[in-house]
Amino acid sequence: MNRKLKMGIIGGGKNAFIGAVHRIAANMDGLIELVCGALSTDPDNARESGRMLFLPEDRIYLNFEEMIEKESKLPADVRMDFVTIVTPNHAHFAPAMLALESGFNVVLEKPMTFTLAEAKMLKKKVEETGLLLLLTHTYSGYPMVKQAKQMVKEGAFGKIRKVYVEYPQGWLSGLTEKENNPQAAWRTDPARSGISGCMGDIGTHAAHLAEYISGLKISKLCADLNIMVKGRALDDDGNVLLRFDNGATGVLMASQVAAGEENALKIRIYGEKGGLEWAQQEPNTLLLKWHEQPAQILRTGTGSLSSYATHNTRTPGGHPEGYLEAFGNLYRNFAIVLSSTMEGTKPPIEALDYPSVEEGVRGMAFIEMVVKSSASNEKWTNFEV
Repeated sequence: MNRKLKMGIIGGGKNAFIGAVHRIAANMDGLIELVCGALSTDPDNARESGRMLFLPEDRIYLNFEEMIEKESKLPADVRMDFVTIVTPNHAHFAPAMLALESGFNVVLEKPMTFTLAEAKMLKKKVEETGLLLLLTHTYSGYPMVKQAKQMVKEGAFGKIRKVYVEYPQGWLSGLTEKENNPQAAWRTDPARSGISGCMGDIGTHAAHLAEYISGLKISKLCADLNIMVKGRALDDDGNVLLRFDNGATGVLMASQVAAGEENALKIRIYGEKGGLEWAQQEPNTLLLKWHEQPAQILRTGTGSLSSYATHNTRTPGGHPEGYLEAFGNLYRNFAIVLSSTMEGTKPPIEALDYPSVEEGVRGMAFIEMVVKSSASNEKWTNFEV
């Protein structure tokens, strides 16, 4: 394609954390340009945010309905090619559905929707339209996560038997939502976040990573959710026992009251022949453990790695491939596939490896099943999508 892809954004205005991350990631490879936005539900903030990003005045919109309607009437080489939605959870479904109905591809923050029913409707619409949807499960964009996935897929560890995944944070150890913290305020509000707090926010990342690397699907779970901080409306801590579709078992822990922790996501997977360990706070390293051999350390940018790892590696060995780079990998792969689709060409197979609507449905099913299981006296809850 002889031009950049044109991106619109809904949400993510001034002082919004994740909106800036999306814009940095989208801009990283020079494949995408931001052309329009409905950046806030507050008109003054929307205008000021658009001007700060040097958007044309006539493409700074005050709501997503106006943006999608007006963009759809522009010539094909002028209007946005896709829209990125970075609003709180309750405001994902409506703009995503309208965008798809209007012929626009979608990039969407996780969890994909507010309810499982909405997720299923969105999946149906994606299938009907043939449009693309990227769900930004950031951690699947790391090179060594790609390496781990390929090693499991190629049978390096034999049949997978055990999965441990944990995501401890400490930022909600106090009643932060009452301290003028907008990120905490909406994430702990059932009206904006949904039926789960911690598990919906970071537990879904852990569950996705477990399925992504292992290649397995959760078939049953047994959950215990907790509210540790008095006065909080949603869970801020939880533990889940997992069973997978090949008979493997697992343990998932997510907590936002692990005082002193930052974003200590870690996963360990064990098979018949050995296992692997990866930690988000040391993302360039993949530790391999073998039954009858010495342990090995693989590093990003060095040695003989899979094409999926090298495709998503940006710097020489020794330079950290971090959160922004992983986010950028999601956008780059999505952009490559979207450009190929628009041109009628075949994208490289490595670019097709990004989270989409199927992962979004499973994420919403995970949230609903852990809440159901935690509230039940039954030991196990079938994982139903």
